[in-house]
Amino acid sequence: MAEAADFQGTSPSPARRWLRRTGALLAGVPLLAGVLQLPTSASSYASERGLAAEVTGSRTVDVSLDFLSPSVPSEDDTLTVSGRIVNRGKQAVTGAHVGLRVGPTLNGRSAIDDAPRSNPYAGTEVGGKYVAKFTRLAPGVPQTFSISVPVDRLDLGSDGVYQLGVTLTGRTATAPYDQILGIERSFLPWQPEDADTKSRTTYLWPLISTSHMTAETGSNEQQTPVFADDDVLAAELSPGGRLERLLSLGKDLDITWVVDPDLLASVDAMTRSYRVQVNGSSTTTRAGTHQAVAKQWLGELEKAVEDAEVVALPFADPDLASLAHSGTAVTGSLSHLKDATTVAGTTVESILHVTPSTEYAWPVNGAIDPSIVKVATSAGADTVLSRSDSLKETGALPYTPSAARPIGGGITAVVADARLSTAFQGDMTVAGNSTLAVQRFLAQSLMLTRQAPDKQRSVVIAPQRMPTASQAQTMAQALTALQDGNWSQSADLSAATRTEPDSGATTRVPPASSYPGSLRDRELSEDAFVQIERTQKKLDSFQVILSDKSRVVTPFGRAMDRSMSTSWRGRTVEAAAYRDGVEQYLKRLTEGVGLIDKSEAKLSGRSATIPVTVQNNLVQGVDHLVLRLTSTQPSRLSIGDGAFQEHPVAVSGGHSQSVKFTTNAHANGRAGVIAQLYTQDGRPYGPSVTFDVRVTEITATVMLVIAGGVLLLVLAGFRMYTQRKREAARRAAQETENVPAGDGAEHTATPVAVGAGTDGTEGGREKASTTGQGAYDPEHPSDPSPDTAPEITDPSGTGERVDR
Repeated sequence: MAEAADFQGTSPSPARRWLRRTGALLAGVPLLAGVLQLPTSASSYASERGLAAEVTGSRTVDVSLDFLSPSVPSEDDTLTVSGRIVNRGKQAVTGAHVGLRVGPTLNGRSAIDDAPRSNPYAGTEVGGKYVAKFTRLAPGVPQTFSISVPVDRLDLGSDGVYQLGVTLTGRTATAPYDQILGIERSFLPWQPEDADTKSRTTYLWPLISTSHMTAETGSNEQQTPVFADDDVLAAELSPGGRLERLLSLGKDLDITWVVDPDLLASVDAMTRSYRVQVNGSSTTTRAGTHQAVAKQWLGELEKAVEDAEVVALPFADPDLASLAHSGTAVTGSLSHLKDATTVAGTTVESILHVTPSTEYAWPVNGAIDPSIVKVATSAGADTVLSRSDSLKETGALPYTPSAARPIGGGITAVVADARLSTAFQGDMTVAGNSTLAVQRFLAQSLMLTRQAPDKQRSVVIAPQRMPTASQAQTMAQALTALQDGNWSQSADLSAATRTEPDSGATTRVPPASSYPGSLRDRELSEDAFVQIERTQKKLDSFQVILSDKSRVVTPFGRAMDRSMSTSWRGRTVEAAAYRDGVEQYLKRLTEGVGLIDKSEAKLSGRSATIPVTVQNNLVQGVDHLVLRLTSTQPSRLSIGDGAFQEHPVAVSGGHSQSVKFTTNAHANGRAGVIAQLYTQDGRPYGPSVTFDVRVTEITATVMLVIAGGVLLLVLAGFRMYTQRKREAARRAAQETENVPAGDGAEHTATPVAVGAGTDGTEGGREKASTTGQGAYDPEHPSDPSPDTAPEITDPSGTGERVDR
C-alpha cells in the first residue's frame, strides 16, 4: 500500500511512565531468564553457529540483543539492554566494548522492513560510561553484556520510530584499530505524550487446537466419549502448556477471544469419565485420567471471558478454502458447514455461559477469493476476516485504512494488518528473536498511527491460529506495552466491524488466480470430501431405524465436522486416518443390526412357515424396518400369496427377533429365497441373506394309496357303527320281552326277531341272559363290554360323531 512520510509531533514532556511500563517489564523477565542460559562449552556454541567459515568486518562478532526494557520508554526512564556476544572469527578480539547507537527516525512502514539492510554504521554511539568493556574475546567463547542508559542521554528528538543499534567495537591482530566488528539492529518507539488521535486496536486471541475426540462412544447409556489421544491436549492444558499460557496471559489483556467450540467440547468431556484408544485401536481403550487439569483450565476460562467479547468459529474450525476449492464439487459438503455454524453458539454458551458472536468466518491466513467468500458466508456469517496481504490496497491512500470495508452482497471484510499479524510467527524461544519481534511490532503500530495523526482508524490484528507457548508469551509482552503506550487504545472486534470504512480503501475481492499456491497445496483434497459425504449417506440410512437418533447423529455429526478441520493442513496422513476411523466405526454399528445367516430349509407338504431372525447388537432399540422374503421361483414356491411377503420389524437393544413367513409349495425341488431388510422409505438396509428351500411334496400315486387307506378306515368305521345300532336294538327288544308281570303292569310278549334260530338265538348266535337289573352280561368272558352307557338304550342319531 502507499505510505506517507512521518508526521512530526511536538517535543516530549518529562512525564513519568514507570507504573504503566511495569507490566511490559515483568512480561519480559521469564524470556530473559531462559535465554541467558549459555552453551556449556565454546566448542558446542561454535558448532551451533558454524564457525568453520571465515567471517570479517561487522560479521566477525555475533551480537544478540536478548532483553530491552522498557520497550516504549519515556523521558525519565532508564533504558536497559542485555544480551550476549561471541567471536565468530579465527583471531582474538582485543580492546572491545559494546555500546548503543541511536539513528534517525524512520520514514514510513516500509523503512522498518528495510532497516536490517540499512547502513550498519548509521547513528551515533552513546559512549562514556554507558558501554560494556571486554579486554579479550577468544574465538567461539560466548560472553554476556548489560548496559543501562538514561533515556535523556539518547538524545531523542521528535516523536517517531528510531533505529537502535547494539554494536561491538574492537581490534584484531590483522586490523589493530577500532572498528565495528558486530551489530544487532532493533527499534525504539518514541511517543512520550499521548497522541492527539489514537488508533483503535483489536487483537484476536485464538483458543484453537487439533481434533482429539473420535466418533465413538462407550457402549453404555451414558455414552462415554472416546478420545484418539488425551496426552497432547492434557499437556497443552497443564501449567506451562500452550493453551494454559494463552489463557493465563490473555485474561489480563484487552483482547477478543476467538474460540473453537470443538476445543471447549473436548475439554468439557475430559472433566468427566472418558476413554482413550490404545495405540490407535478402536476396540481397545483405557480410562482417561486428566479430569483435574481439564476442570482447572475450563473453570479459569469461564472466569476470564465473563465480561469479554467472545467469537465462536464454526465447530472444529472447518477449512473454508478447502471447502471452496474442493468441497463444493461434492454434493452435501456445504451442509456440514451450516451444521457446524449452528452448533457453535450453543456449545460455547452451554460451557462458558456467555453468548458468543457467530457472524465471523476466518479463512486460513485471511486469504480470500470469490469462492471462499461465497462459501464462508453460506452458513450465515456476514463478516469475513481477511488480511491486508490478500485484500491489498491498490489506490493512492497515503495511510493504512481502517479494517472494515464492504465487499458486496451485504458482506463486510474485516482486514487484519499483515505486518502486525505475522510479527510473532518465528521461533520465539530464542530471546533475540522475541525481543526484536516485540520492538518491530511496536514500531509498526506507532508508524501506522503517525501516517495520519489526525485521522482515527481501526486496526485489527489476527495472529497465527495456534501460537506456541513462547509465541503467546511474546505476544502478551508486546500487547502489554502497546496497551500502556500513548498512541493506541483497545477495541472489540464488533466495534472495528462497525467502523465507517475509508472511502479510498479497496473493496475488490482478489481473483482465484491470486490465491497463494503454498496455501492451496496444503488443502484437503476432493477425495476427502467424497469420503465424508459417503459416510454421511451411510449415517442417513442408519439413523432412520434408531429409536434414539441423537445417540448416533450427534457424535458422528461432530466427527465429520472435525474431518474438515483447518488443523489437518499439512497432516494429510493423519487426516485420512481420522476419516477412515469414522467410516469404519459407523460400518461396525450398522452391521450390529442385520439378518442371521440361514441354512437350507426343508418343506414337506404344500404349506409351511419359514422363520427369519433379525439380530440387534446395539444398546438402543431399532424400529421402522421392514423384512421382505422373496422367492426367486414363485411358480415352484410362493411366499404368502405371491412372490414375496413383508413384515415390519422392531427389535430391542441387545435382542433378536424371529419373523415367520407363510410359504406354499407348487412343485418339488429346490427354490431360492432372499431375505432383505428395508427402511420404511424402501432403501435396502444391510446385506441380504440367500438360502434354498427344498420342497419334498407328496406324489399323486402315494396320495391315491393314502386315499384308499382312508376310505377303508371310513368303511370299517361305518360297519362298526351299524353293528352297534343293531346290537342296541336287540338289547332293547330282549329287555322288553323279559319284563315280569305284576304291579298292575301290562305284560306284552316280545316277538321273536326275524331270522332268529329255533333255539332262541339271533342269527345262529346264543341268546344272552339278563340279570334282574336289566344289565347285559356277556355269555363268555372274552366278549367285549358295550361302549354305550347302559342307561342309553335308544339307537344313535344319524349325525352323531363317532370317536375312535
